[in-house]
Amino acid sequence: MIHPAAIVHPGAKIGNGVEIGPFSIVGEHVEIGDDTWIGPHVVLEGHTRIGRENRIFQFSSLGGVPQDKKYAGEPTRLEIGNRNTIREYCTFSIGTAQDSGVTRVGDDNWIMANVHIAHDCQVGSNTVFANGASLAGHAHIGDWAILGGFSGVHQFVRVGAHSFIGAFALLLQDLPPYVTVGGSPAAPHGINSEGLRRRGFSAESIAAIKRAYRILYRKNLTLAEAREQITALAVDYVEVQPFADFIGVSGRGLVR
Repeated sequence: MIHPAAIVHPGAKIGNGVEIGPFSIVGEHVEIGDDTWIGPHVVLEGHTRIGRENRIFQFSSLGGVPQDKKYAGEPTRLEIGNRNTIREYCTFSIGTAQDSGVTRVGDDNWIMANVHIAHDCQVGSNTVFANGASLAGHAHIGDWAILGGFSGVHQFVRVGAHSFIGAFALLLQDLPPYVTVGGSPAAPHGINSEGLRRRGFSAESIAAIKRAYRILYRKNLTLAEAREQITALAVDYVEVQPFADFIGVSGRGLVR
């Protein structure tokens, strides 16, 4: 179901049940999976692969060249998984040769209007990006993370799973799993308890995660000392292990 006013390159690979609205443009190296809906005035370009059952709304531009002066036309890629909702005016860039060459977005993400995902970002699954949230290049976003409206993530920053970034927050350092931050620059404000309850975490598990948070943020320990205590706590509470693993490999330092 391709509207007569859409422009689809003969080399593009279009799956079964795909709908493409009027005035949308699909480039030569684009692949679109089955049952995906492309609204009007959408531009899909570059070496872009889109999975099944996605919904992409009007005026989004996906697969454009990176906003990076070092980019020299290499055939880098954008890969988008399944069942994502991508609302109006979103921009996702392809990767660069300075990284893995691929910008990735996982499955079941809810991405609201005016979101920017820059080159080489790696976004997990089941995330929520509120209106105007933006990622600089090479950022990594874990599963189930929530980014509030008009929040920003600095380049190379990692955001842990189940974390929460408040509206208008500016994240300059790595954010451990489960932690809630707000402000500019962002500062920690406890754990994402409500989100964990909604996802089926037990009261006991949430209490253990709170203990890990207090070890890192309330005991005035060095990072090495905090990781040692959190790792010991994870022996009895497996949900704490991602917290310990994350703080052990932080590249830009942790929000503290």
